[in-house]
Amino acid sequence: MTPNNLDSENISLAKSQYEAGKAAFERGLYRQSVERFQEATKLISRTTALGGEIQMWLVTAYQASGQDEEAIALCEALGKHPDLKTRQQSRNVLYILKAPKLETRPEWLTQIPDLTAIEGSTDSSKGRAGGAPRTPTRPRPQREPEPLDLSKVNTQDNGFVWVALGAIVVILAALFVF
Repeated sequence: MTPNNLDSENISLAKSQYEAGKAAFERGLYRQSVERFQEATKLISRTTALGGEIQMWLVTAYQASGQDEEAIALCEALGKHPDLKTRQQSRNVLYILKAPKLETRPEWLTQIPDLTAIEGSTDSSKGRAGGAPRTPTRPRPQREPEPLDLSKVNTQDNGFVWVALGAIVVILAALFVF
């Protein structure tokens, strides 16, 4: 096997590890994403643009998995990376990582209960609690309003309507005069 074939094979493997790391990160599997990104950085030159991109993802995965010291150390090292975009990103992320942590008060936070201990927890193959398949619901028929009996409508107390019509006529007459 020639060195070029070995390099292209390593790049291909690095890209697949990189994509697996991103997929794990997006699913919230941060430790697994750290492992995938570390494998990808071993397979590719760290000084390339792709190497810098993989390392920036590794910084993010470190931070998400609670490894703040490793994230800061790698981010500081990436500040000297040959790729301009990687250097700029690392400086921006390093600024965020080194920012002071804000204090939060317990009353500002909402506690999310742990539902894994509840009996009949979510069956991953069905996607709902209890594992029972959901039956489609039929739309309920709309009730038609009862017909209005006009003989029961009180038409005697409609003096306001005549007053309003008279006011409109007076206003229109005044407009024509001026």
